Amino acid sequence: MTSGTTPGLTRFNTSADSEAHAALHEVCSSSAWGSRILAQRPYTTAEALFLASDAAMAELTAEDLAEAMAGHPPIGRPKAGDPTSSREQSGMAGASAELKAEMLELNLAYQDTFGHVFLICATGLTGEQMRDALRQRIDNPAEKEREIVRTELGKINRIRLTRLVETSEEENSA
Repeated sequence: MTSGTTPGLTRFNTSADSEAHAALHEVCSSSAWGSRILAQRPYTTAEALFLASDAAMAELTAEDLAEAMAGHPPIGRPKAGDPTSSREQSGMAGASAELKAEMLELNLAYQDTFGHVFLICATGLTGEQMRDALRQRIDNPAEKEREIVRTELGKINRIRLTRLVETSEEENSA
């Protein structure tokens, strides 16, 4: 990950609040998280932005976490037309029909148990690794699972923020 000032970070720091807010909403759909990040601009380095993200994530209430999770599709069913969702869940792209069916069943059981989608930082994970994590976490107490979700969201936010600050103007508008 980058730690210095990049054209993407400069663009984020100098963009209108509405534009920066929209970019942050693409990173994390928690309005509380986005407001905290926006309020601390400008960031001198990407690392300062990452640390602010981590701090904001640590302060989110259960309701804020629910809002953040609502922006994530179930594993195995990325949002149609959303390249970020497809990229992050690419480990499921080549999964067998059996694995996809098992993930659907496990996702539904998880959602029945916790009231939200199973959330994991799926980047770099295989379908089997995601399934195994879901199997392992489905019996967690609600409070433990909420803290795991907070950690996973933090990882996802860092990956997405890295992309935001490292993306050129041309890539950003594509």
